[in-house]
Amino acid sequence: MDFLDKALEKAKARKPKTEEGQTSPAPKVSPPKTPPPLSGAGAPVGEIHYSVTRTVPVNPGQLRSQRIVTGSADDPVGEAYKLLRTHIVQRTKAGNKNLLMLTGPQAGEGKTLTAINLAISLSQEVDKTVLLVDADLRRPTIHQYLGLSKEAGLVDYLSGSRTIPEILVHPEGFSKFVVLPGGRPIAEAAELISSPMMVELVEELKHFYPDRYVLFDLPPMLSFADALAFAPLMDGIILVVEMGQTHKEDIQRCLELLKDFPVLGTVLNKVEGSESGYYYHEYHQNEPPAWAKSWWGWLRR
Repeated sequence: MDFLDKALEKAKARKPKTEEGQTSPAPKVSPPKTPPPLSGAGAPVGEIHYSVTRTVPVNPGQLRSQRIVTGSADDPVGEAYKLLRTHIVQRTKAGNKNLLMLTGPQAGEGKTLTAINLAISLSQEVDKTVLLVDADLRRPTIHQYLGLSKEAGLVDYLSGSRTIPEILVHPEGFSKFVVLPGGRPIAEAAELISSPMMVELVEELKHFYPDRYVLFDLPPMLSFADALAFAPLMDGIILVVEMGQTHKEDIQRCLELLKDFPVLGTVLNKVEGSESGYYYHEYHQNEPPAWAKSWWGWLRR
């Protein structure tokens, strides 16, 4: 039994069941009387003042060089992510589905950049704020893409040395976008990401702010067990694959491992001849195997 099979058994065991054996939604957790100031002063959307969360300046030129959405009117990447945002909002607006995970089969397929751009695009919705969590604790890189200094992060919170308000960062210029960095890389990432402290944090993030999306960037599925162990906590999962590099067998393996969990769709990244560089396909568990014929040929065989 390899580590993925063990992780799958653990994930299935964590998923709550009804008496009839049917899957039921995770129980709601009552928020504490005094919520942590995860979005600054806890003000209504559109009136957020980051009096607690640190606001850090970012370099727009560096963001553009990294193909990160900046909000400029002539940004084709931004326009493309608005379309992706629309798909995600339509599939999550019912039932307060606000916890989303991005992962991919293998390393280097663009999951982190996709997570950043989707988070920024979602934050530009008039009624939504977004928290982006770097949960790739083996190789946290969100801070590098955004040009942020390497400081304390999620690892420090889970090890008990920092509080959440101490490590949150608000990139200047993005009014409704907050980042929870990963911090230092750690080998024991799977243990931390599935720890009771992490489960409690995810539940609090879900129920505290109903107008907030929380996006988690996880390690690649077929290299580490982290993403599969995390899947039962999520309302939606987005699989990021790369044109000409990802093997279609790897996608099929991922979808098989995730068959009991809410996969929203697949993002085909680095599409040649496309201004945006990506193609999105919604995934439905009951659709026939021919769902990918329109773009299957773009993948590595």
